[in-house]
Amino acid sequence: MRGRKWGRASVPLLWLLVACPVQAAWQSVGAAAQAKRSGDHVSFATTGGAQVVVSFVTPDVVRVRMGGGELGRDFSYAWADAAPASTKFAFEDNAERSEMRADGGARVVVQKRPALAITIYDAQGRVVAADDPARPMAFDADTGAVEASKQRGAYELYYGFGEQGLAPISREGQFLVNWNTDSYKYPVGTNPLYQTIPFFIALRDGLSYGLFFDNTYRSHFDMGKSDPRRYSFGADGGELNYYVFTGGAQRAPANVLRDYTALTGRTALPPRWALGYQQSRYSYLSQAKVEEIARTFREKKIPADVIHLDIDYMDGYRVFTWNPQTFAEPKKMLADLHGEGFHVVTIVDPGVKLDENYSVYRSGREAGIYVRDAAGKELHEKVWPGICAFPDFTDAKARAWWGELYRKPLGEGVDGFWNDMNEPAVFSPDDFKQPALTQGPQKTFALDVRHDGDGDPGTHARYHNVFGMQMVRATFEGLRKLAPDKRPFAITRAGYAGVQRYAAVWSGDNDASWDHLALTIPLLTNLSISGVSFVGADVGGFAATTTPELYTRWMQAAALTPFYRTHSAVDTDPREPWTYGGEYERSNRAAIELRYRLLPYLYTLFAQNEKTGAPPLRPLAFDYPHDVEALLVADEYLVGRDLLVAPVVVQNQRARSVYFPKGEAWVDWWNGTRYEGGRSVKIDAPLDRLPLFVRAGASVPTQPVIQHTGEMNNVPLTIAVAVGAAGTSEIYQDAGDGYAYRKGASRTIRATLSADRVKLDIPPSAAYQRVAAIELLGLDAVPAKVAIDGKAVHDIVFDAASRRLRIALPSEHVKEISFVR
Repeated sequence: MRGRKWGRASVPLLWLLVACPVQAAWQSVGAAAQAKRSGDHVSFATTGGAQVVVSFVTPDVVRVRMGGGELGRDFSYAWADAAPASTKFAFEDNAERSEMRADGGARVVVQKRPALAITIYDAQGRVVAADDPARPMAFDADTGAVEASKQRGAYELYYGFGEQGLAPISREGQFLVNWNTDSYKYPVGTNPLYQTIPFFIALRDGLSYGLFFDNTYRSHFDMGKSDPRRYSFGADGGELNYYVFTGGAQRAPANVLRDYTALTGRTALPPRWALGYQQSRYSYLSQAKVEEIARTFREKKIPADVIHLDIDYMDGYRVFTWNPQTFAEPKKMLADLHGEGFHVVTIVDPGVKLDENYSVYRSGREAGIYVRDAAGKELHEKVWPGICAFPDFTDAKARAWWGELYRKPLGEGVDGFWNDMNEPAVFSPDDFKQPALTQGPQKTFALDVRHDGDGDPGTHARYHNVFGMQMVRATFEGLRKLAPDKRPFAITRAGYAGVQRYAAVWSGDNDASWDHLALTIPLLTNLSISGVSFVGADVGGFAATTTPELYTRWMQAAALTPFYRTHSAVDTDPREPWTYGGEYERSNRAAIELRYRLLPYLYTLFAQNEKTGAPPLRPLAFDYPHDVEALLVADEYLVGRDLLVAPVVVQNQRARSVYFPKGEAWVDWWNGTRYEGGRSVKIDAPLDRLPLFVRAGASVPTQPVIQHTGEMNNVPLTIAVAVGAAGTSEIYQDAGDGYAYRKGASRTIRATLSADRVKLDIPPSAAYQRVAAIELLGLDAVPAKVAIDGKAVHDIVFDAASRRLRIALPSEHVKEISFVR
């Protein structure tokens, strides 16, 4: 039994201290018997038989470990590096309490009795997180389960927790479970889903902190559901190993995420083509059909960069093969598609068909890299190819073997890889007689299956949640090794904290419904601020046939999300941007064109994300934590700091209320109307338009419509400047692929807007898109005078309908544009 099952939140502490022969042996951590400083940490032995270790990763990041007895190997799949850093601290100790203080940072007070309790303060002395004295840390020596509780404020909000099918954007008052699960057509409210990221950002009175519970077992968070005075978290096994991110002096969400991603890693700049529009279906059944899809995109002048091939391209679903009848000339097909500006991504599942005539299976068996059952035999489960074996991706040998398998498809011209079914998901056995539960245990490996654990062997109960992440790690590392001059592109359905180092993530087998369209905003923004920046959802919904209006509104809602892909199930009607013709086709084309116009801005955001951890996609609360009205907005999102997107997510709606965050003014992208922040306004939203607004003072790079990213270097940039406030913006440029940018082969353009002038700092370079024009947004009339570097110019064009003034630049040597209104 587990505390999460029988509601330890509602029982008195005394109950915990008594062995219960019927339930389990839950016991309090007890009082601290002694404190011992040892180098970079302080350890406490407790009367309950536990070991507690407290340390600082940085002055603003505190780490706590607790286990019933001696702690195990200090290792984590979440870490970006071999081990987290440590920082110096002052230490004071007496019979009642211990105090640890990092220089210029957080302070930790450990109350020793009646039961050990930890309180973490920021550098200003404000409480960040405090153990609930009525619910001290506890463990079950029989099962290995652990749990902790923290005090919470009545209005404390929580964001993050990775991928959750829960509609509210804040997770207070909810009970969440972490167990990667194949969740076809999941209803709104489903938990768990495909990803386990046990990290959240808390917000209380405008101040933030973060908590990461690094435990790979099935885990849970009770965020005030059982008792609004506290939140609790725990797991079925392993350590109570968690980090508290205080957020520095500002206590800002951006600082919390910066420090979390410093620990777990950040998404490296993807290849630029991966930010283009992507078209998929389960499945395009032949080479001829794929070529037809590509040809239609170009004939209809609908921009696209990527075509995905689902499982039917394979020979009997054998991974790393082609169907010789339907894809007879894959290398020629791929070369022809490259010639038309397309890249191709193929799906690869973890199941390797049990077939003695199949070289991939034989190779894995001979290498001894397959998962084994509790009896030590090669594990066999049924998935798409039939009976399969599965590489043990927690074994470095298996990851190296798997990575080498990509040599052949790379040589044929495949550009990226899509790792699916890696929760891991399996089918029910043929003799299965139990109820077919949608999230039942029959859908994955038995809990007693064995894994290598990179030298620390354990059961599937321990390593289930990292299986998918280690699979896509093997993919990513294989691609880096085989094609070191190219940036890998991989996507994964399952993952654990830190998965952002290896792959993009999409929200699995969603449904073609308006509820699911609305769900994408809280789901993706919370996943995004959980460190996973390259995120998206299947446009139109995967698991059913969509409607023309729903598909068009989804195309608009997703147009500026990081990963932009249409995908649909085998039993649904066709779903390409032109499927419904007429006004729907025109609106879908316009949504995709908007993305391509703004690709220079999206690419800049990914560059910033690699440096700071700030995600391209954000909830309003991320940038406006002090704006109470913004904190619960679940139907809008920010793209960086500068763009506010308010999609239509309700059927037949042609206008909607938009809340504008306080402290800024916002300019309508389409008509230049200015809106002051801190209020809601009803905005027209015709079928052909995504409500989009730019922050006053921002400078956003745009480009002309192109058909694919390969054409970007041939078109100039225009910097769209939203007048009416001061501000500085950056525009990042590099080659779009490879790693020369890490050696300085890039440039950053800066645009600074004041009341009546735009100053430009454009480092000279002929390697990147040149800046050809400035557009001033939000002008009511043509300025009385416009000058470039002090000289009056007349090469200007004013569009009264959009309130835009276009000023052509004679060269990139321009330093200043001034205008008198």
